[in-house]
Amino acid sequence: MWPDVVDLHNFYGSSLGHVAQRSIRRKVRELWPNLSGLNVLGLGYAAPYLRPFREEAQRVIQIMPARMGVMVWPTDGPNLACIAHETELPLPDLSMDRILMVHGLECSHHMHEFLREVWRVLADGGRVMAVVPNRRGIWARMDHTPFGHGQPYSTEQIHRILRDAMFAPIRTTRALYVPPSRRRFVLTSAPAWEKIGGRWAQPLGGVVMVEAAKQIYAGTQVPARAARRVKLPARAALGGANTRPLQAIPETE
Repeated sequence: MWPDVVDLHNFYGSSLGHVAQRSIRRKVRELWPNLSGLNVLGLGYAAPYLRPFREEAQRVIQIMPARMGVMVWPTDGPNLACIAHETELPLPDLSMDRILMVHGLECSHHMHEFLREVWRVLADGGRVMAVVPNRRGIWARMDHTPFGHGQPYSTEQIHRILRDAMFAPIRTTRALYVPPSRRRFVLTSAPAWEKIGGRWAQPLGGVVMVEAAKQIYAGTQVPARAARRVKLPARAALGGANTRPLQAIPETE
């Protein structure tokens, strides 16, 4: 089941959401230190992690699944977010150089078709990064955060899923070692938790992050499909409860 965009918006606007955003975004930046001149796509609810790339990438786009809903992003410039069915991305073949998936794979009921679309729009030599809840981490066991919903994965499971979709895992890391607590002393000590966990408790991170390359030697032609009209539920329709055109998706430094 897809999380609601309003719930995600509220989580990332909270103190705990800011901690999660900083922890994961730091790891994303370590794996992708420079995306100058590249086209970057965020899938799911990746907007909070895309801010560092807006000033250096050639193009940054955020696509949110129809059943999740959509919010305008960002509010300090032209809108870069849109809504689409996860199995029918409105992008040309080979058009994206980097794809970041957050709050995506663990919620989709059409994972194979979803990843086939990701493979289609990813350029040859491109990279995809999947951020998923870690089956061994405590965050996957707490449903007051979006990482406690959907299907959590072990490192071996997400590697196998990506390989089956013709991606080759290259690098794997983890983040979110701080407990998912709203208590102030836990939140203020988050940097120490991340440092200690990254050194001594790597398998227990709250999320698994896998960077993978597109395999082209084993590719098969995907039959063309007729475009279909996406019928949005009332809550995700433009002007519905999930559309907040005057609110920014929260971002932290």
